Amino acid sequence: MTVPPPPPPPTSNDLSARRRSGVRPGLILGSAFTLVAAWLLLVITPGSHAEERAFRAAVACPTPHNAGSDSDCLRTVPAVIDRTEKVTRSKSASYWLYITEADGTATRTRINGSPREHPGAQAGESVEVTYWRGQIRYADLASERRPTNADPRGSYRIPLTLGLGLGLYGAAFLAGAAAMVRATRLSVRAHSWQAGLTVTGGTVLAAFGALAPWLTDSIAEALQLTGLATVVVLALCALAVPLLRRRDRGDDDTITLEPSVLTEELCFPGLIMGEVPYANGAGYLIAGPGLLATTPDPTGVFHRRSAARTLTPLRLRPPYLTDPAGRPDYDGRAVVLECEDNGVPVLVITRKKDAPAVLGALGPVRAE
Repeated sequence: MTVPPPPPPPTSNDLSARRRSGVRPGLILGSAFTLVAAWLLLVITPGSHAEERAFRAAVACPTPHNAGSDSDCLRTVPAVIDRTEKVTRSKSASYWLYITEADGTATRTRINGSPREHPGAQAGESVEVTYWRGQIRYADLASERRPTNADPRGSYRIPLTLGLGLGLYGAAFLAGAAAMVRATRLSVRAHSWQAGLTVTGGTVLAAFGALAPWLTDSIAEALQLTGLATVVVLALCALAVPLLRRRDRGDDDTITLEPSVLTEELCFPGLIMGEVPYANGAGYLIAGPGLLATTPDPTGVFHRRSAARTLTPLRLRPPYLTDPAGRPDYDGRAVVLECEDNGVPVLVITRKKDAPAVLGALGPVRAE
C-alpha cells in the first residue's frame, strides 16, 4: 500500500486560527516576563545598588546618642543579649537576636547562621549594634562582626538575578513565537525546529543570566558576563542551524520506530481520532498482543473499547497543524500514527515512547 504523502500547505481560516492560538501563549508570556524584567532591572536593581553605595559611604554619627533613628550616618549603641531564637520558616539557617539597648529599648534583629557558630551570641553577653536609616545593619558579637538581614550590601543581586533571568526567558518566548510564525508558513508541523532551537537557546541563556550576579562583584561585571554568554549561545545556535536544516530537508517526515514485542497488556496516555465507532477522547490506550483499546481508566480495567482488527497502520509522523481539533500534545512529546480502517482515515495519538507498543499491538507499518 502506498504511504500517503504529507498534506499540502494549509491556507484555511481554521488553520490560521490554530497558528495564532499556538503563537499567542508565547507572545503573552514573553511580554509579561519582559515587562516584569524591565521593572526589576530599571527600577528595583538601581535602587538597591544606590542604597548599597550610600551605606558604604556612610560614616559614624558625630553624636551617636543624639542622632535620629532614620539618620544617614552610622549610629552604634551598646546592648545586652536577652536570648536567641531559631528562624524555622527559612530555607537557610538564621536566628533572631533579641537585645535590650542601654536606654532600655528592647528590639531584635535577624542574623544568618546559627548562634553556636557565632561567639558571643549568648544570653547575657554584651553586644554593639549599628543602625543606619532606622534599621540594624550589623552587630558586633564579642570579636566578630555579623551583618544582619538588613545589610544592603549585595542586595542588588536578587532583583538583578530575577530581572536577567525573566528578561532573557521572555525574549526567548518572543523569539520562539516569531520563529514559529515563520516556520508555519513553510510547513504544517506543529513543532518546528526553529522555534525549539530558539526557546532552548534562550532558556540556557536565561539560566546563565540568573547565575551571573552571583559569579561577579558588580552589576557591570554581571552584564558583561551575560553578554559574553549571549555571544557563545548565539554561536552554538548558529552552528546547530545547518545540522537541523539538513535533517529537516525533504518532504517525508516519517518517523521510524521498531514495534515492541508485547507479552502483556500495557496502559498509557493516548486516544484514537476518526469516523469510526471506537474513536473517542477517553484519554488512555491499552496495547496487548493483538489488542488495541481505549479507556478512561488509567489502570486499564474499566470501560474498554477495542479497536477493530481491520485497523491498519500506514505512517508514523510528527503532529500537524492540520490534525483535528482536540489532538493532545503531551508536552511536545506526541506522535501521530496514521491508520485506515476499510478506507476510513484514523489517527492514533500517543507519546513517542509509547508508540512502539501501539505498533506492536497493530503490527508493523506497511511498506510502500
